[in-house]
Amino acid sequence: MDFKLELVAVPVSDVDKAKAFYTEQVGFVADHDHQVDDNLRFVQLTPPGSACSIAIGTGLTERPPGSVEGLQLVVSDIEAARAELAGRGVDVGDVQDFPWGRFLFFSDPDGNSWAVQQLPPRS
Repeated sequence: MDFKLELVAVPVSDVDKAKAFYTEQVGFVADHDHQVDDNLRFVQLTPPGSACSIAIGTGLTERPPGSVEGLQLVVSDIEAARAELAGRGVDVGDVQDFPWGRFLFFSDPDGNSWAVQQLPPRS
Protein backbone atom coordinates (compact mmCIF):
# COMPACT_ATOMS: atom_id res chain seq x y z
CA MET A 1 0.00 0.00 0.00
CA ASP A 2 1.39 3.42 -0.97
CA PHE A 3 0.72 6.40 1.27
CA LYS A 4 1.35 9.55 -0.73
CA LEU A 5 1.40 13.03 0.71
CA GLU A 6 -0.23 15.10 -2.01
CA LEU A 7 -1.78 18.18 -0.37
CA VAL A 8 -0.82 20.46 2.51
CA ALA A 9 -3.10 23.28 3.72
CA VAL A 10 -1.32 26.62 4.18
CA PRO A 11 -3.32 29.25 6.09
CA VAL A 12 -3.27 32.74 4.57
CA SER A 13 -5.03 36.01 5.36
CA ASP A 14 -5.54 37.23 1.77
CA VAL A 15 -6.14 34.44 -0.74
CA ASP A 16 -5.64 36.57 -3.85
CA LYS A 17 -2.39 38.10 -2.53
CA ALA A 18 -1.07 34.66 -1.52
CA LYS A 19 -2.08 33.12 -4.86
CA ALA A 20 -0.23 35.90 -6.71
CA PHE A 21 2.85 35.40 -4.52
CA TYR A 22 2.97 31.65 -5.05
CA THR A 23 2.23 31.73 -8.79
CA GLU A 24 3.92 34.94 -9.96
CA GLN A 25 6.90 35.04 -7.60
CA VAL A 26 7.59 31.48 -6.48
CA GLY A 27 6.50 29.90 -9.77
CA PHE A 28 3.85 27.44 -8.59
CA VAL A 29 1.17 26.30 -11.03
CA ALA A 30 -2.44 27.22 -10.19
CA ASP A 31 -4.32 23.93 -10.58
CA HIS A 32 -7.71 24.91 -9.14
CA ASP A 33 -9.48 27.98 -7.82
CA HIS A 34 -13.05 27.25 -6.80
CA GLN A 35 -15.41 29.41 -4.76
CA VAL A 36 -17.62 26.61 -3.43
CA ASP A 37 -19.89 28.91 -1.39
CA ASP A 38 -19.64 32.09 0.68
CA ASN A 39 -17.56 30.30 3.33
CA LEU A 40 -15.35 28.01 1.24
CA ARG A 41 -12.79 28.83 -1.44
CA PHE A 42 -10.29 26.17 -2.50
CA VAL A 43 -7.11 27.11 -4.38
CA GLN A 44 -4.63 24.34 -5.21
CA LEU A 45 -1.08 25.32 -6.18
CA THR A 46 1.71 22.94 -7.21
CA PRO A 47 5.46 23.54 -7.38
CA PRO A 48 6.88 22.64 -10.82
CA GLY A 49 7.80 18.96 -10.91
CA SER A 50 6.17 18.16 -7.57
CA ALA A 51 3.63 15.46 -6.76
CA CYS A 52 2.57 17.42 -3.67
CA SER A 53 0.51 20.62 -3.78
CA ILE A 54 -0.53 23.25 -1.29
CA ALA A 55 -4.09 24.42 -0.67
CA ILE A 56 -4.88 27.99 0.27
CA GLY A 57 -8.30 29.52 0.58
CA THR A 58 -11.06 30.29 3.01
CA GLY A 59 -12.74 27.73 5.22
CA LEU A 60 -9.96 25.16 4.76
CA THR A 61 -8.26 25.26 8.14
CA GLU A 62 -8.62 26.85 11.54
CA ARG A 63 -4.88 27.44 11.86
CA PRO A 64 -3.93 31.13 11.93
CA PRO A 65 -2.31 32.67 8.84
CA GLY A 66 1.47 32.37 8.92
CA SER A 67 1.53 29.44 11.36
CA VAL A 68 2.98 26.81 9.02
CA GLU A 69 6.70 26.11 9.37
CA GLY A 70 8.97 23.53 7.86
CA LEU A 71 7.62 23.31 4.33
CA GLN A 72 10.47 22.20 2.11
CA LEU A 73 11.17 22.17 -1.59
CA VAL A 74 14.05 20.15 -3.04
CA VAL A 75 16.03 21.33 -6.07
CA SER A 76 19.01 20.06 -8.03
CA ASP A 77 20.78 23.46 -8.13
CA ILE A 78 20.40 25.74 -5.11
CA GLU A 79 22.25 28.66 -6.72
CA ALA A 80 19.95 28.60 -9.76
CA ALA A 81 16.90 28.31 -7.47
CA ARG A 82 18.05 31.32 -5.45
CA ALA A 83 18.66 33.36 -8.60
CA GLU A 84 15.22 32.46 -9.97
CA LEU A 85 13.37 33.27 -6.75
CA ALA A 86 15.28 36.51 -6.17
CA GLY A 87 14.73 37.47 -9.80
CA ARG A 88 10.98 37.06 -9.29
CA GLY A 89 11.06 39.33 -6.25
CA VAL A 90 11.06 36.73 -3.47
CA ASP A 91 12.97 37.88 -0.37
CA VAL A 92 15.29 34.88 -0.08
CA GLY A 93 18.23 34.54 2.24
CA ASP A 94 21.73 33.56 1.27
CA VAL A 95 22.56 29.93 0.56
CA GLN A 96 23.60 28.14 3.74
CA ASP A 97 25.70 24.97 3.83
CA PHE A 98 24.96 22.15 6.27
CA PRO A 99 26.24 18.55 6.35
CA TRP A 100 22.75 17.41 5.19
CA GLY A 101 22.55 19.79 2.23
CA ARG A 102 22.59 23.33 0.95
CA PHE A 103 19.61 25.50 1.91
CA LEU A 104 17.94 28.82 1.41
CA PHE A 105 14.89 30.12 3.22
CA PHE A 106 11.94 32.41 2.50
CA SER A 107 8.47 33.17 3.82
CA ASP A 108 5.17 33.98 2.14
CA PRO A 109 3.43 37.32 2.84
CA ASP A 110 1.79 35.87 5.98
CA GLY A 111 5.01 34.38 7.37
CA ASN A 112 4.50 30.71 6.47
CA SER A 113 8.11 29.55 6.20
CA TRP A 114 9.78 27.57 3.45
CA ALA A 115 13.14 25.90 3.04
CA VAL A 116 14.69 25.03 -0.31
CA GLN A 117 17.24 22.22 -0.19
CA GLN A 118 19.84 20.86 -2.54
CA LEU A 119 20.66 17.38 -1.31
CA PRO A 120 24.32 16.53 -0.73
CA PRO A 121 25.97 14.06 -3.10
CA ARG A 122 25.20 10.48 -2.13
CA SER A 123 27.96 7.93 -1.94
